[in-house]
Amino acid sequence: MGLQRHRMVQGQEVAGMRGPSPIPTPDPVLTVNGLGKIYGRDDAGTIDRTGSDAGSARDPITGAIVAAWDVNFEVAAGEAIGIVGESGSGKSTVLRCIAGDLEATSGDVRLSTHMEGRSNVLLADPATRRRMRIDQLSVVYQDPSEGLALSVTAGGNIADPLTAAGVRSFAKIRERASELLSRTEVPLNRMDDIVRNFSGGMRQRVQIARALANKPRILLLDEPTTGLDASVAAGVLDLIRGLLEELDLAAVVVSHDFSVIEMLTNRCIVMHHGRVVESALTDQLLEDPHHPYSQRLVSAARA
Repeated sequence: MGLQRHRMVQGQEVAGMRGPSPIPTPDPVLTVNGLGKIYGRDDAGTIDRTGSDAGSARDPITGAIVAAWDVNFEVAAGEAIGIVGESGSGKSTVLRCIAGDLEATSGDVRLSTHMEGRSNVLLADPATRRRMRIDQLSVVYQDPSEGLALSVTAGGNIADPLTAAGVRSFAKIRERASELLSRTEVPLNRMDDIVRNFSGGMRQRVQIARALANKPRILLLDEPTTGLDASVAAGVLDLIRGLLEELDLAAVVVSHDFSVIEMLTNRCIVMHHGRVVESALTDQLLEDPHHPYSQRLVSAARA
């Protein structure tokens, strides 16, 4: 099954792909329609046999896993949307499909920075997707080793996307690296230290600095504080929130932790067994969750 088979067509809906309606966003930088990812062999009934109502993302007949299906949302500049759910809910799958780390099964993803939003980036060739990752869209991963070269210095990690964007001046690269490390509160006297020797929190700060190197319009954050000590995580969250406000970024924040979602996002969607079960303003969801699964998540977060 390929992307074309289940793709959301402009102005139409493919049968079986209806879901919770996204909250409309003025002038979105990122638009996601009908995004889906299936692992394994599926058939015409796979979608109906899986999901939150079915109680599993695995098709009991074919064994296919519907990791995500019919995910829809928009994000504008200066706005952050959260994707929340337990492990295996599909939230990181959605982010990785947008980033190009995974090949989506279905969907239409538009960036206003790419051909003025006229082209579905999921259909772009690999070289085009790589170029987008240089200066339009950046990812901050839960594990910094996915976003950093651990055997390279902090400054060298920031230099890499800059040189990929065509910057050749050593002085300009050094100046930009110094600026970003200062902004992310990494001591400048550690700019030439190998990242492998940094603490987890410091690695995450360097990864954020690298992600911002070429001033992207969209920032994707995948569980950015998981695995960090509480005090370190709080500092990283403060840093991210300040940068989102200062740089007017459009951001997607994936987390199982409602405290992260509450601190960083304006709106959020809740995923369960690969499906969006609720979409709301973040404060409204925390105060009055409607779906039983959302209610359980919020109740557990408050316990």
